[in-house]
Amino acid sequence: MTHRIAIAPSGFKESLSAARVAEAIAVGVRRVIPDADLDLIPLVDGGEGTAEALALAGGGRLVPCTATGPVGDPVPSHFALLGGGTTPSPLTAVVEMAAVAGLALVPPGLRHPGATTTYGVGELIRAALDAGARRILIGCGDSGTSDGGAGALQALGARLTDRHGRELRRGGGALHELERIDPSGLDPRLARTELLVACNPYNVLCGKRGVARVFGPQKGATPAEVELLSAGLERWAAVLTRDLLPAVAPEPEKGPEPGSGPALATGVPLDLRTAPGTGASGGLGAGLAAVGARLLPRYDVLLDGLDLDARLARADFVITAEGALDHQTVRGKIPAEVARRAQASGVPVLVLAGTIGPGAHDVRAVGVDAYSAILPAPMTLVEAIGRSGELLADATERALRIMALGSRLGERAARYAPSA
Repeated sequence: MTHRIAIAPSGFKESLSAARVAEAIAVGVRRVIPDADLDLIPLVDGGEGTAEALALAGGGRLVPCTATGPVGDPVPSHFALLGGGTTPSPLTAVVEMAAVAGLALVPPGLRHPGATTTYGVGELIRAALDAGARRILIGCGDSGTSDGGAGALQALGARLTDRHGRELRRGGGALHELERIDPSGLDPRLARTELLVACNPYNVLCGKRGVARVFGPQKGATPAEVELLSAGLERWAAVLTRDLLPAVAPEPEKGPEPGSGPALATGVPLDLRTAPGTGASGGLGAGLAAVGARLLPRYDVLLDGLDLDARLARADFVITAEGALDHQTVRGKIPAEVARRAQASGVPVLVLAGTIGPGAHDVRAVGVDAYSAILPAPMTLVEAIGRSGELLADATERALRIMALGSRLGERAARYAPSA
């Protein structure tokens, strides 16, 4: 009997794309089950590799450009244009925030989220507008910033000033000084463009689970800096609500589309502090929502067209993977999404992870049957990153051989079980 195995992983940050992770897992499967029927489904979550993956899936192309990186220096970047001249209008662009403001672009010695900026994200949006896009999908994930999208709005023409009328410096560390936002210089094309933000709905801007508190330490913030960033984002939400939301509220007869996720409700300003997705990419979700973007659960947008549910249902077994399996996994990471969908069809799921941290066992509640780390022995992060493809293939082989042993033991026990 031919085994049908679906391989649906995310990428490993700063190491392998989702496509390369899937290929490495396939190598390990072939060592144990040479004739397996493999369905490789590399998945993206809005972070690194999103623009390239959607361009490949949608018959589009990457457009290279240079933009302002997270620490203020120019960096080579890109956005994607989907389809060609035969595609229906409007032309769609994909802006991947990680390609210009991702953590991988912040040198380890400069990882201070109070100073990093999303200015380059705004520049990519403007470049997409210049290319003729009137529908722009912004992928959020793997960010190295915590400025609430302030830099992006500055690049799009908004003027942010302190109580003395001086232009606010870039970075989330300055947001507590914000007094006013002048939207008069915003690119007028934004009003004629559909902005869709693919984000993790679990991420909110402020409060106990606010983005500065949850992700600030991962980006290099000290406890004192976390509190400063949190206070700044509270101020940012208040001023955005006062100065921008009234200007971009939808017309009463339109309102938000059913099932569209967070959006500006008719006649009621969006709660930029706590609405789902406002904390995406260090608060970029809130900043873009304030200029009319719709915040959508990322998998509703990014998995469109993959027929993922049907492909998982056809499989006998699913393997997924991510760089770190921990308490954050169940809060909207790819392995949890894959497991949830596979569980609906009763298909067992194995997760392979670069590292396993506190809370990893929570994934069993969302449909994961087993999980395993890929590291066979202690090694440096540099070595692990350099060998990640090899480690994934070897870990897959080990997991499948253990599964095969368990299957043989089960068969043997059944063979020698006493008759009724």
